[in-house]
Amino acid sequence: MPFRGDRAYAFNWIGRIGLCIILFWAVIAVIGQWIAPYPVGKIVGWDYFAPVSREFWMGTDYLGRDIFSRVLMGARYTVGIALAAVTLAVTAGVILGMIAAVAGGWFDMLLSRFLDAFNGIPSLLFGLVVVAAVGSSIPVLVLTLAAIYMPGAYRFARALAVNVNAMDFVTVARARGERTSYLIACEILPNILGPVLADLGLRFVFIVLVLSGLSFLGLGVQPPHADWGALVRENIEGLSLGAPAVIFPSIAIASLTISVNMFIDNLPTKIRDRSD
Repeated sequence: MPFRGDRAYAFNWIGRIGLCIILFWAVIAVIGQWIAPYPVGKIVGWDYFAPVSREFWMGTDYLGRDIFSRVLMGARYTVGIALAAVTLAVTAGVILGMIAAVAGGWFDMLLSRFLDAFNGIPSLLFGLVVVAAVGSSIPVLVLTLAAIYMPGAYRFARALAVNVNAMDFVTVARARGERTSYLIACEILPNILGPVLADLGLRFVFIVLVLSGLSFLGLGVQPPHADWGALVRENIEGLSLGAPAVIFPSIAIASLTISVNMFIDNLPTKIRDRSD
């Protein structure tokens, strides 16, 4: 899809800034473990909650560990878990939504009512119950977060698919005997892909915030590893001391979530409204 020569396909400067920040954290999530100056659990100084210095660019935490290294390593868990969960949630939700829209009837009614009821459970409460009961391993976190946001992705995709399914070109394809799999893959999916990708970005933000909330409550990634939410929880006592150890993980969470919103809100018009 060409982006040059067509203003409708061009990002504005706010979208470009958001994209650059997203790509920055994506790269850090991949290479952070190799560029971190210290091992993630190593105590590097006896001065806990040390200030910013040449040796410790973001200070030290409540045990004297380097916050810069832990923020770099934390990106791997925050970005990685959120990306895996949102990919699983949106993939399952979109597939089920398109199948329900095309099949209709009792299948659509039963699946929609079940997922609507499930969607009524508060996300953080559901996460707390599951993680507290089963444990907070990374696979459990990914599956729990995916289960929380799959019903919303289903509802969104189904609403789009129902509109596309009623259009003439789908009716013609059905009249010439095309299978349901063809209708879904070749007629409906290409026409809802743009809005679905925009929705994926927003759900990624929600998952990052829920994951950070679980970690802040001690039910996320477990020590000695930590995501950004766990770094905030560990060093919350340093807030009264003016320690940077609690500030920089908070800035990392804010920069990631805000940049995704900046990118999604300023997507090129023809990408968001491709179904038109």
